[in-house]
Amino acid sequence: MPLTPSFSAAREAFLDFCRIEKGLSPNSLAAYDRDLRRLEAFSNRDCGGLLPDAAHLPAYLDQLYAALGSRSIARHLSTIRSLYAYLVREGRIAADPAAVLPAPRQPHKIPRYLNSSQIDNLVAKPDISKPNGLRDRAMVSLLYASGLRVSELCALELSGLNLEMGLVTVTGKGNKERLVPMGTEAIQDLRRYLLDARPAMLKGRASRFLFITTRGGPLTRQAFWKSLRGYGRQSGIFEGLSPHVLRHTFATHLLEGGADLRSLQTLLGHADISTTQIYTHVARTRLRAAFDSHHPRA
Repeated sequence: MPLTPSFSAAREAFLDFCRIEKGLSPNSLAAYDRDLRRLEAFSNRDCGGLLPDAAHLPAYLDQLYAALGSRSIARHLSTIRSLYAYLVREGRIAADPAAVLPAPRQPHKIPRYLNSSQIDNLVAKPDISKPNGLRDRAMVSLLYASGLRVSELCALELSGLNLEMGLVTVTGKGNKERLVPMGTEAIQDLRRYLLDARPAMLKGRASRFLFITTRGGPLTRQAFWKSLRGYGRQSGIFEGLSPHVLRHTFATHLLEGGADLRSLQTLLGHADISTTQIYTHVARTRLRAAFDSHHPRA
């Protein structure tokens, strides 16, 4: 590749590296590809199809600031930095023009989470007289009991489930496997789904996936998200309930129960403990509320 490579060649090489060497999931690869194609359109228009350099990247950043919010800009910048860092390591470019790009300041947001009564109400909403309802109840129950990402939940395979030991094998980001324990109620909901619903949905067909549709294929994360949002509305829970809220709830309730951050990091599959530390802010908020409510001189 020349010292100033074409953007399309650089993009393809980087995505191959992410797929083969880093083992990123299809969802992560698709997100990288979307961000890079936006930069490629800028390259084709302003850089003759070549990799944007230090003179052009600030102009692209100005375009992002004019069109996107801070979180989207931060994601784009992360993608750009990863691309250029890879090209420097591989000797495809001499210097990294993205290293000095300023990042947008992120507003601090405490993750939303549910209380125990809201969780109980949510788990009870699926209609367990129907196979789909038994499946959905098992999924909601397992999501709260394990803190899985929704992509991990939908990709679970039957072979990774060990109900006797109360463990599930999860393949997370970077194709890294981890063992996650489950609670008694989640195990009971899974047993009922496996006994009464899954065979009826398969109708003699075979599937390696744990959670399936009536057609026998794996349930998509989009379909589960839509169902969960509907159960949230039925429960009177705040607008915009998502699977990630249940992941936040799992983490928050563990910390409130006395779990340490390192254990929580392992359970959540975080590569860096700094990602896990956001939940300490949730715990501090609850401590403040408890103090204000119960201390005589609060």
